[in-house]
Amino acid sequence: MTETLFGGPSLPPAYPERAAWGTAPKLRAWQQEALDLYMSRNPKDFLAVATPGAGKTTFALRIATTLLDSGVVNRVTIVAPTDHLKRQWADAAAKVGIAIDPNFKNSDGQHGRGFVGVAVTYAQVASKPMLHRAKTEAARTLVILDEIHHGGEALSWGDGLREAFDPATKRLSLTGTPFRSDTSPIPFVEYAEDRDGIRRSKADYTYGYGNALRDHVVRPVLFMAYSGQMRWRTSAGDEMAASLGEAAVTKDITSQAWRTALNPTGEWIPAVLAAADKRLGEVRRTVPDAGGLVIATDHDDARAYAGQLKKITGQSPTVILSDDSKASSKIEEFSAGDKRWMVAVRMVSEGVDVPRLSVGVYATSTSTPLFFAQAVGRFVRARKRGETASVFLPSVPPLMILANTMEAERDHALDRPEKDDDGLFSPEENLMAEANREDKASDELTKGKFEALDSQASFDRVLFDGGEFGTGADIGSDEELDFLGIPGLLDAEQVGTLLRQRQHEQQSRKKRQSPLAAAASPAIPDHRMLMDLRNELAKNVAAWSARTGTPHGVVHTKLREVCGGPAVAQANEEQLQARLRKLQDWFIGRK
Repeated sequence: MTETLFGGPSLPPAYPERAAWGTAPKLRAWQQEALDLYMSRNPKDFLAVATPGAGKTTFALRIATTLLDSGVVNRVTIVAPTDHLKRQWADAAAKVGIAIDPNFKNSDGQHGRGFVGVAVTYAQVASKPMLHRAKTEAARTLVILDEIHHGGEALSWGDGLREAFDPATKRLSLTGTPFRSDTSPIPFVEYAEDRDGIRRSKADYTYGYGNALRDHVVRPVLFMAYSGQMRWRTSAGDEMAASLGEAAVTKDITSQAWRTALNPTGEWIPAVLAAADKRLGEVRRTVPDAGGLVIATDHDDARAYAGQLKKITGQSPTVILSDDSKASSKIEEFSAGDKRWMVAVRMVSEGVDVPRLSVGVYATSTSTPLFFAQAVGRFVRARKRGETASVFLPSVPPLMILANTMEAERDHALDRPEKDDDGLFSPEENLMAEANREDKASDELTKGKFEALDSQASFDRVLFDGGEFGTGADIGSDEELDFLGIPGLLDAEQVGTLLRQRQHEQQSRKKRQSPLAAAASPAIPDHRMLMDLRNELAKNVAAWSARTGTPHGVVHTKLREVCGGPAVAQANEEQLQARLRKLQDWFIGRK
């Protein structure tokens, strides 16, 4: 099987469009390294954490074929989060010579003849754990647990997995996103106590987004942040107004302004959809089949966004709703075609493989690290070197933090005090249920709390590799188009260089257009320009601080040592620009 499966000419594994999902004939460096580690240890349990799009499926299927060929196992059970992913796994396995039955039901008792195993969902296992235990005991079984963090979603799910698969010969656990934010232990995951006495998950092999980006395995992601003025009426009848993402407001006001922006009847979401379609058009100049995905909060919003996209493009987008029995076939049809847009209700956030997705609109108010990482993961799979991904999102603090810390690796922590609420830990919250289904009762209750009155959009900035570019601009302005028109084929270093160039051009243009610059003597500093530069420097220092864990003051001191000049408050334009350039060099790995 191995020779048939992986023999013949080697295809570059960084370009999965030339090989079926999960079947690249030549392993990437990380896959080979992880495989060598697995074979040297010969473990019963192995946890591989790899960023979305890195190729976990290929890695898992190589282990499966190796164990089957050697006779270590003679049955494979694959556990996936959704029915759609069951079929994806079965299709990928079939292409490498492993017959997996994705249509197995608990009521069937046994899988169909000719299959060496089944693909089931976590819910299936939890509902009949003793059935799956009996199947596991009846053969030498390899269990592949895809997105293993689902095992901690509910006590019954964790208990069911332990009951069903404790007798397995081998267990291979996979995940591509930060673990759940509660303190429920995840089955078959090893925990080690740190210096603070907190038990944290311990992966056997980790391959993060930063490493994958440097290896050209995933695409660089540009986050296109949009702000604007929002106006709404509270349940008490009071009219409120705020700028989207304004720092000096409460969390409640931020949340209400955010929901006002996403309201289909306002002007914010149509403007952002139009901008995203312009970006998609630019990408399609060099990547003709590039597609876009809008992730909506609920069914009503999804249908409304689809209607707006039809007005913008003249083409009806593919709409994926969680209660649509044809959802899987629609996703497969979109993936194989060249249609511009797909609109989905959260359910496409995890695991669904549509490699041609290049542009996304994050039009949901869900802001957990888990969901955000899964959503962005839909756009990062590289098909050929140079493809970029662009994700449009509201300029609100929770999303800005997540976008600026794309490379952060989080372990799953047990024993964490419940009072430590930093937005990442909420012990009783079922995050994935919230992320992958429409909770109509909750949505209706929330929507009844206020009435969205008006929303206006404006371009805020671009976030890339921890840095921020752009100083705000009107919709349709040259400043916005400078960033929307970035070519669709650039590697990460080229993207960084071009963003810095655009930034410099915009600042120079803004300075020339400033009334003070035209009327005043060159010896008189432009205080508005200096304030903009100080604010921009502060944002970038904060991003570098979040990325490295270095205090802000230490970063500023280091910049002064390297670039020279006085403290920020006394620095001139040239000195501030030099520090910004040095920061950008740090972000892309230059010293």
